[in-house]
Amino acid sequence: MTYCVALKLNAGLVFLSDSRTNAGLDQISTFRKMIAYEKPGDRFMVLLSAGNLSISQSIRELLQTEELVVEGAEPLTIWNAKSMFDAVRVLGATVRRVYERDATALHASGIDFNASLIFGGQIGNENMRLFQVYSAGNFIEATAETPYFQIGESKYGKPVLDRVVNANTPLDEAAKCALVSMDSTLKSNLSVGLPLDLVVYEAGALKCDKIICIEENNPYFRMLHDSWGEKLRQVFDSIQDPMWNGGATEVPLVVPSSRSTPLKKIASPKEKLI
Repeated sequence: MTYCVALKLNAGLVFLSDSRTNAGLDQISTFRKMIAYEKPGDRFMVLLSAGNLSISQSIRELLQTEELVVEGAEPLTIWNAKSMFDAVRVLGATVRRVYERDATALHASGIDFNASLIFGGQIGNENMRLFQVYSAGNFIEATAETPYFQIGESKYGKPVLDRVVNANTPLDEAAKCALVSMDSTLKSNLSVGLPLDLVVYEAGALKCDKIICIEENNPYFRMLHDSWGEKLRQVFDSIQDPMWNGGATEVPLVVPSSRSTPLKKIASPKEKLI
Protein backbone atom coordinates (compact mmCIF):
# COMPACT_ATOMS: atom_id res chain seq x y z
CA MET A 1 0.00 0.00 0.00
CA THR A 2 1.12 3.62 0.19
CA TYR A 3 0.39 7.00 1.69
CA CYS A 4 0.63 10.31 -0.16
CA VAL A 5 -0.46 13.75 0.98
CA ALA A 6 -0.43 17.16 -0.69
CA LEU A 7 -1.26 20.55 0.83
CA LYS A 8 -2.21 23.77 -0.96
CA LEU A 9 -1.47 26.89 1.09
CA ASN A 10 -1.31 30.57 0.33
CA ALA A 11 2.46 30.35 0.68
CA GLY A 12 2.98 27.33 -1.56
CA LEU A 13 2.50 23.60 -1.97
CA VAL A 14 3.75 20.60 0.03
CA PHE A 15 3.92 17.08 -1.40
CA LEU A 16 4.93 13.99 0.59
CA SER A 17 4.91 10.29 -0.31
CA ASP A 18 6.26 7.02 1.00
CA SER A 19 7.81 4.36 -1.24
CA ARG A 20 6.62 0.97 0.01
CA THR A 21 4.68 -1.39 -2.23
CA ASN A 22 3.58 -4.80 -1.05
CA ALA A 23 1.92 -7.80 -2.66
CA GLY A 24 1.73 -9.88 0.49
CA LEU A 25 3.75 -10.23 3.68
CA ASP A 26 6.74 -11.74 1.92
CA GLN A 27 6.84 -9.49 -1.16
CA ILE A 28 7.64 -5.93 -0.13
CA SER A 29 9.40 -3.59 -2.55
CA THR A 30 10.37 0.06 -2.86
CA PHE A 31 8.90 2.16 -5.66
CA ARG A 32 8.67 5.94 -5.72
CA LYS A 33 5.13 7.34 -5.85
CA MET A 34 6.10 10.91 -6.74
CA ILE A 35 7.30 12.53 -9.95
CA ALA A 36 8.04 16.23 -10.52
CA TYR A 37 7.80 18.09 -13.84
CA GLU A 38 9.66 21.37 -14.18
CA LYS A 39 10.27 23.94 -16.89
CA PRO A 40 11.98 26.73 -14.88
CA GLY A 41 10.23 30.06 -15.18
CA ASP A 42 7.23 28.50 -16.92
CA ARG A 43 5.77 25.65 -14.86
CA PHE A 44 6.27 23.29 -11.94
CA MET A 45 4.01 20.28 -11.36
CA VAL A 46 4.02 17.21 -9.12
CA LEU A 47 2.17 13.91 -9.55
CA LEU A 48 1.51 11.49 -6.65
CA SER A 49 0.08 8.04 -7.25
CA ALA A 50 -1.46 5.17 -5.27
CA GLY A 51 -3.23 1.97 -6.19
CA ASN A 52 -2.21 -0.71 -8.67
CA LEU A 53 1.48 -0.15 -9.41
CA SER A 54 1.35 -1.31 -13.04
CA ILE A 55 -1.51 1.10 -13.75
CA SER A 56 0.13 4.09 -12.06
CA GLN A 57 3.46 3.43 -13.79
CA SER A 58 1.73 3.30 -17.18
CA ILE A 59 -0.06 6.57 -16.45
CA ARG A 60 3.18 8.27 -15.42
CA GLU A 61 5.01 7.06 -18.51
CA LEU A 62 2.30 8.07 -20.97
CA LEU A 63 1.59 11.43 -19.31
CA GLN A 64 4.92 12.87 -20.44
CA THR A 65 3.91 12.56 -24.10
CA GLU A 66 0.10 12.37 -23.95
CA GLU A 67 -1.72 14.73 -26.31
CA LEU A 68 -5.32 15.78 -25.77
CA VAL A 69 -6.94 16.66 -29.09
CA VAL A 70 -8.66 20.05 -29.05
CA GLU A 71 -10.75 21.01 -32.06
CA GLY A 72 -9.24 23.90 -33.97
CA ALA A 73 -6.20 24.20 -31.70
CA GLU A 74 -2.85 22.63 -31.00
CA PRO A 75 -3.11 19.33 -29.05
CA LEU A 76 -2.80 19.86 -25.30
CA THR A 77 0.09 18.36 -23.32
CA ILE A 78 1.27 18.96 -19.79
CA TRP A 79 4.15 20.93 -21.36
CA ASN A 80 2.08 23.43 -23.34
CA ALA A 81 -1.07 23.66 -21.21
CA LYS A 82 -1.86 27.26 -20.28
CA SER A 83 -3.44 26.32 -16.96
CA MET A 84 -3.30 23.56 -14.37
CA PHE A 85 -6.92 22.79 -15.26
CA ASP A 86 -5.89 21.98 -18.82
CA ALA A 87 -2.92 19.97 -17.53
CA VAL A 88 -5.14 17.84 -15.30
CA ARG A 89 -7.48 17.30 -18.27
CA VAL A 90 -4.50 15.74 -20.05
CA LEU A 91 -3.89 13.56 -17.00
CA GLY A 92 -7.54 12.49 -16.98
CA ALA A 93 -7.30 11.56 -20.66
CA THR A 94 -4.18 9.53 -19.89
CA VAL A 95 -5.98 7.61 -17.15
CA ARG A 96 -8.84 6.81 -19.55
CA ARG A 97 -6.37 5.71 -22.22
CA VAL A 98 -4.77 3.22 -19.84
CA TYR A 99 -8.24 2.06 -18.79
CA GLU A 100 -9.25 1.43 -22.39
CA ARG A 101 -6.04 -0.54 -22.96
CA ASP A 102 -5.87 -2.61 -19.75
CA ALA A 103 -9.21 -2.69 -17.90
CA THR A 104 -10.77 -5.62 -19.79
CA ALA A 105 -7.73 -7.86 -19.30
CA LEU A 106 -7.47 -6.86 -15.64
CA HIS A 107 -11.13 -7.60 -14.98
CA ALA A 108 -10.75 -10.99 -16.70
CA SER A 109 -8.06 -11.77 -14.13
CA GLY A 110 -10.22 -10.57 -11.24
CA ILE A 111 -8.28 -7.33 -10.76
CA ASP A 112 -9.99 -3.96 -10.44
CA PHE A 113 -8.72 -0.93 -12.32
CA ASN A 114 -7.50 0.92 -9.24
CA ALA A 115 -5.58 4.18 -9.42
CA SER A 116 -5.71 7.32 -7.25
CA LEU A 117 -3.69 10.38 -8.16
CA ILE A 118 -2.89 13.84 -6.81
CA PHE A 119 -1.69 16.43 -9.31
CA GLY A 120 -0.72 19.98 -8.41
CA GLY A 121 1.53 22.85 -9.29
CA GLN A 122 1.65 26.22 -11.00
CA ILE A 123 1.80 27.36 -14.62
CA GLY A 124 2.84 30.87 -15.61
CA ASN A 125 0.96 33.67 -13.87
CA GLU A 126 -1.93 31.43 -12.84
CA ASN A 127 -2.46 30.71 -9.14
CA MET A 128 -1.31 27.38 -7.77
CA ARG A 129 -3.86 24.57 -8.08
CA LEU A 130 -4.19 21.09 -6.60
CA PHE A 131 -6.37 18.22 -7.87
CA GLN A 132 -7.31 14.69 -6.87
CA VAL A 133 -7.86 12.40 -9.85
CA TYR A 134 -9.93 9.21 -9.73
CA SER A 135 -9.82 5.95 -11.67
CA ALA A 136 -12.34 7.24 -14.23
CA GLY A 137 -10.13 10.23 -15.05
CA ASN A 138 -12.48 12.67 -13.33
CA PHE A 139 -11.13 15.03 -10.70
CA ILE A 140 -11.86 17.50 -7.94
CA GLU A 141 -9.92 20.59 -6.86
CA ALA A 142 -8.67 21.65 -3.44
CA THR A 143 -10.20 24.80 -1.93
CA ALA A 144 -9.44 27.13 0.96
CA GLU A 145 -11.90 25.12 3.05
CA THR A 146 -10.31 21.79 2.05
CA PRO A 147 -6.64 22.63 1.44
CA TYR A 148 -5.21 19.11 1.27
CA PHE A 149 -5.70 15.74 -0.39
CA GLN A 150 -4.63 12.26 0.72
CA ILE A 151 -4.48 8.97 -1.18
CA GLY A 152 -3.66 5.49 0.01
CA GLU A 153 -3.64 4.76 3.74
CA SER A 154 -5.11 8.12 4.68
CA LYS A 155 -6.96 7.54 7.95
CA TYR A 156 -3.99 7.40 10.32
CA GLY A 157 -2.53 10.75 9.30
CA LYS A 158 -5.76 12.70 8.83
CA PRO A 159 -6.49 13.92 12.40
CA VAL A 160 -3.37 16.08 12.71
CA LEU A 161 -4.01 17.65 9.30
CA ASP A 162 -7.58 18.52 10.29
CA ARG A 163 -6.43 20.13 13.53
CA VAL A 164 -3.44 22.08 12.22
CA VAL A 165 -3.63 22.92 8.52
CA ASN A 166 -5.51 25.79 6.90
CA ALA A 167 -4.81 27.99 3.90
CA ASN A 168 -2.82 30.46 6.03
CA THR A 169 -0.48 27.87 7.56
CA PRO A 170 3.18 28.83 6.92
CA LEU A 171 4.98 26.59 4.44
CA ASP A 172 7.56 25.12 6.84
CA GLU A 173 4.88 24.47 9.45
CA ALA A 174 2.79 22.70 6.83
CA ALA A 175 5.78 20.55 5.85
CA LYS A 176 6.26 19.65 9.51
CA CYS A 177 2.57 18.75 9.80
CA ALA A 178 2.75 16.55 6.70
CA LEU A 179 5.74 14.73 8.20
CA VAL A 180 3.87 14.20 11.49
CA SER A 181 0.94 12.86 9.45
CA MET A 182 3.29 10.45 7.70
CA ASP A 183 4.95 9.42 10.97
CA SER A 184 1.54 8.59 12.45
CA THR A 185 0.82 6.42 9.42
CA LEU A 186 4.18 4.67 9.60
CA LYS A 187 3.54 3.93 13.28
CA SER A 188 0.17 2.28 12.64
CA ASN A 189 0.48 0.63 9.24
CA LEU A 190 3.28 -1.67 8.10
CA SER A 191 2.29 -1.34 4.45
CA VAL A 192 3.66 2.22 4.45
CA GLY A 193 7.40 2.67 4.72
CA LEU A 194 10.54 4.71 4.23
CA PRO A 195 12.20 6.26 2.33
CA LEU A 196 9.98 9.32 1.87
CA ASP A 197 9.98 11.93 -0.89
CA LEU A 198 9.25 15.52 0.18
CA VAL A 199 8.75 18.53 -2.09
CA VAL A 200 8.11 22.03 -0.76
CA TYR A 201 7.21 24.57 -3.48
CA GLU A 202 7.08 28.33 -2.89
CA ALA A 203 4.25 30.22 -4.58
CA GLY A 204 5.28 32.00 -7.77
CA ALA A 205 8.73 30.40 -8.02
CA LEU A 206 7.95 28.22 -11.08
CA LYS A 207 10.86 26.01 -10.02
CA CYS A 208 11.71 24.07 -6.89
CA ASP A 209 14.94 23.31 -5.05
CA LYS A 210 13.38 21.92 -1.86
CA ILE A 211 13.23 18.28 -2.96
CA ILE A 212 14.63 15.69 -0.57
CA CYS A 213 14.57 11.96 0.12
CA ILE A 214 14.15 11.08 3.80
CA GLU A 215 15.65 7.78 4.97
CA GLU A 216 15.47 6.13 8.38
CA ASN A 217 18.69 7.78 9.57
CA ASN A 218 17.52 11.31 8.70
CA PRO A 219 18.23 13.37 11.87
CA TYR A 220 15.26 15.73 11.51
CA PHE A 221 12.74 12.96 10.91
CA ARG A 222 14.12 10.92 13.82
CA MET A 223 13.83 13.99 16.07
CA LEU A 224 10.26 14.62 14.87
CA HIS A 225 9.30 10.98 15.46
CA ASP A 226 10.72 10.94 18.99
CA SER A 227 9.38 14.39 19.93
CA TRP A 228 5.87 13.73 18.64
CA GLY A 229 5.57 10.48 20.55
CA GLU A 230 6.97 12.02 23.73
CA LYS A 231 4.79 15.16 23.59
CA LEU A 232 1.66 13.13 22.87
CA ARG A 233 2.35 11.04 25.96
CA GLN A 234 2.91 14.17 28.04
CA VAL A 235 -0.34 15.74 26.87
CA PHE A 236 -2.22 12.49 27.47
CA ASP A 237 -0.85 12.23 31.00
CA SER A 238 -1.82 15.85 31.71
CA ILE A 239 -5.52 15.18 31.02
CA GLN A 240 -7.51 14.31 34.12
CA ASP A 241 -8.82 10.73 34.37
CA PRO A 242 -12.64 10.36 34.34
CA MET A 243 -14.32 10.38 37.76
CA TRP A 244 -17.05 7.72 38.16
CA ASN A 245 -18.12 7.96 41.80
CA GLY A 246 -18.75 11.63 42.40
CA GLY A 247 -15.19 12.62 43.24
CA ALA A 248 -14.14 16.24 43.42
CA THR A 249 -13.82 17.51 39.87
CA GLU A 250 -14.81 20.48 37.75
CA VAL A 251 -15.35 18.26 34.70
CA PRO A 252 -17.64 15.38 35.72
CA LEU A 253 -18.19 12.55 33.26
CA VAL A 254 -21.41 11.19 34.78
CA VAL A 255 -24.07 13.86 34.23
CA PRO A 256 -27.79 13.66 33.39
CA SER A 257 -28.47 13.51 29.66
CA SER A 258 -31.09 15.83 28.21
CA ARG A 259 -31.65 13.77 25.05
CA SER A 260 -30.59 10.14 25.52
CA THR A 261 -30.86 7.44 28.14
CA PRO A 262 -27.99 5.20 29.24
CA LEU A 263 -27.47 1.91 27.43
CA LYS A 264 -29.99 -0.73 28.50
CA LYS A 265 -28.58 -3.97 29.86
CA ILE A 266 -30.32 -7.17 28.78
CA ALA A 267 -30.93 -9.44 31.80
CA SER A 268 -32.97 -12.29 30.28
CA PRO A 269 -33.75 -13.87 26.89
CA LYS A 270 -37.35 -12.59 27.09
CA GLU A 271 -36.44 -8.93 27.09
CA LYS A 272 -36.94 -6.97 23.90
CA LEU A 273 -33.99 -5.29 22.25
CA ILE A 274 -36.18 -2.42 21.00
